[in-house]
Amino acid sequence: MFESLTQRLSGTVERLRGRGRLTESNISEALREVRVALLEADVALPVVQALIQRIKVRAVGQEVLKSLTPGQALIKVVRDELTLVMGAQASELNLNVPAPAVVLMAGLQGAGKTTTVAKLAKHLKERRKKKVMVVSADVYRPAAIEQLETLAQQVGATFFPSEASQKPEAIVRAAIAEARKTFVDVLIVDTAGRTSIDDAMMAEIKALHAAVDPVETLFVVDSMTGQDAAVTAKHFGEALPLTGVVLTKTDGDARGGAALSVRYVTGKPVKFVGTGEKPDGLDVFHPDRVASRILDMGDVLSLVEQVEQQVDRDKAAKLAEKVAKGRKFDLNDMKDQLEQMQNMGGLAGLMDKLPGVGQIPDHVKAQVTGREVPRMVAIINSMTKKERRNPALLNGSRRARIAKGAGLAPADVNKLMKQYQQMEKMMAKMGRGGMKGLMRGMQGMMGGAGGGMPFRR
Repeated sequence: MFESLTQRLSGTVERLRGRGRLTESNISEALREVRVALLEADVALPVVQALIQRIKVRAVGQEVLKSLTPGQALIKVVRDELTLVMGAQASELNLNVPAPAVVLMAGLQGAGKTTTVAKLAKHLKERRKKKVMVVSADVYRPAAIEQLETLAQQVGATFFPSEASQKPEAIVRAAIAEARKTFVDVLIVDTAGRTSIDDAMMAEIKALHAAVDPVETLFVVDSMTGQDAAVTAKHFGEALPLTGVVLTKTDGDARGGAALSVRYVTGKPVKFVGTGEKPDGLDVFHPDRVASRILDMGDVLSLVEQVEQQVDRDKAAKLAEKVAKGRKFDLNDMKDQLEQMQNMGGLAGLMDKLPGVGQIPDHVKAQVTGREVPRMVAIINSMTKKERRNPALLNGSRRARIAKGAGLAPADVNKLMKQYQQMEKMMAKMGRGGMKGLMRGMQGMMGGAGGGMPFRR
């Protein structure tokens, strides 16, 4: 998300950063560029106008022009105002009610509601330690109930069965009664997709809302619809007392107009953003972190949280113990590291959160396709157990055999071995010199990668 916006803004930001002096004239010029970038990102026009006006008022005041570093002060103003328009701070679900807390999911057809129900169940189970039940009140879409049952099994949530012949209100009332009996903390209700112009369906969900009185009513919307997402959310908000919005398919949205528009247009916070189809593809929406990413400052806090949640601590501890004892880092260890990186979204998923990515040329970024890590793992899988334990055995003929087994070229095996050697040196330094050794090893890896991104084709 925000790739095109970040690219446009990062050049403007970089020019401002180095300015020793700013005038009203060059501030206006910079804001024109920001305005065009926001409009191209499909941000709603009222949002763009309000944002530019607020930045301008602060920029030509004492705060920026009298600053010792006016360029940096203006960037801070832009970041603060972007954060404010998206909601200032993260807005978590309010579950501080007698159990079960009912969360009603509403939205358009095809927005990804059912998948989001499962993702939210997993999030509440793992991050907030809640016992979660899910129920489908979608009696119209074929196999909607079966789909939710399958997803509930995948994420370990309790599934309450329902049938297409039942009325949605009866289904949810029965689910609430069962949730009370079984001491469930949160009940998430999936509903049928509908449009704001479908009067009968809107009347149905209003009646359902009135009957079950949910503590949270979340509107699920496809972020790729841009500013239309904000307009649709506004229409739903006029019919239902929404408490928040979930933006789905954000990994396919290079512009980010919906994320920047929804809060301002609807007055409702974006609570979560969904990426991909995997059950763990749901993140709390942090406006301040998102603003930093838009301005190419990265999102290191989210990256740290991601590592804490997804890295296998047992494997990490075993590797640390192995290195501390001076034992050699081998290709089995490298494979473990690569698989953990893949769990965090691969190189593309990590790059998205690093500062300065907007400055990387397009042709270099294009080399990061998401296939790099699986290819490296495939090469290691093509080796014998003996070769993985003792990489020194890998002569030319063995490398050719491994490449053929992985469906790649010998040059790809050579690149992998070069990266392995760099990692092995880093681990050896860590074993010998503690943290100082580790830092020197990392600098060596970053400075001497040679040959650009791995596996360019």
